[in-house]
Amino acid sequence: MSQPVLRLEHVVKDYGSVRAVDDVSLTVWPGECFGFLGPNGAGKTTTIGMVLGLLHPTAGRIEVLGRPVTPRHTAALREVGALVGAPAFYPYLSGRAHLDLLRRLYPDLPPSRVDEVLEQVGLPPQAARRPVKTYSTGMRQRLGLAAALLHRPRLLVLDEPTNGLDPIGMAEMRALLRQLAEGGMAIFLSSHLLHEVQQVCDRVGILYRGRLQAVGPVDELLQGRRDLEEVFFDTVAAASSARPRA
Repeated sequence: MSQPVLRLEHVVKDYGSVRAVDDVSLTVWPGECFGFLGPNGAGKTTTIGMVLGLLHPTAGRIEVLGRPVTPRHTAALREVGALVGAPAFYPYLSGRAHLDLLRRLYPDLPPSRVDEVLEQVGLPPQAARRPVKTYSTGMRQRLGLAAALLHRPRLLVLDEPTNGLDPIGMAEMRALLRQLAEGGMAIFLSSHLLHEVQQVCDRVGILYRGRLQAVGPVDELLQGRRDLEEVFFDTVAAASSARPRA
């Protein structure tokens, strides 16, 4: 079997006496879209911050392509693209200018790569030439995704990537993510839109109170249930009724 693109082993993150992430272990494989689900405050953002080398885990290990990731060990992050939160841009630069500036950080990327990613994310040439200050929220999301894809990452980390997109844009995003996964890219997707996750992800993990309460293929988790929303609420309800951690 091929090497996992992302591996978390018994990861813990404490903020003083508060345990935000509690013994989380998971793997994401090449060509897989993994959905990372949980209510607000479950520890998803903290986990993503550790995956991206922004936070030190209190305990445990995070690897990308077999190499450790921490704020002191970031070499593996060259293989990672990310769209987390609202992307920030210089308001008076065009979308194309932003991407061309980023492209210059990667000497092997030709100028044509900018056109390729703009087409991938559905940002038309006339829009790409406009200042970003004129962009809608959905257009900013498309540009942020283009920036994340620019260097052809092997792992794509996404947090609410369909924010601001209309139904057509959401459908296009689903199709693009499936296309990227079929091309071998690993995708780690956090979203509250459970219907979208059900359609695009191969496996999901449900985080609650910092713990991974359920993980598995979408089809297996759906057995006997109507949809992923029912799986989510059943899992959270079961975890809520369990005895609180000491």
